[in-house]
Amino acid sequence: MTARAATKEKTDTKTEPKTSLAPPWNVIVHDDPVTLMNYVTKVFKQVFGYGADKAHRLMMEVHQSGRAVVWTGAREQAEMYVQKLQAHHLLTTLELVDG
Repeated sequence: MTARAATKEKTDTKTEPKTSLAPPWNVIVHDDPVTLMNYVTKVFKQVFGYGADKAHRLMMEVHQSGRAVVWTGAREQAEMYVQKLQAHHLLTTLELVDG
């Protein structure tokens, strides 16, 4: 009777599912020499539902800095906001949030 040496290799591989959220996107409004400041404020209030103070603060940031992040979130929603702002003739772009 031959004894056979059995080798048992125990591999304990635990894999945990990795879930990651989609990265957020910024909606950027850029300054232009044509659009009136009170019109930009009105559009921010209308499109985003912002209060007068927040809409005015964002408009001033656009005016003084040349651009402002006016909204951040999921890409699909951000694209919708870009289209709405462009429909109001605001110079608007979309960019991935640095992370």
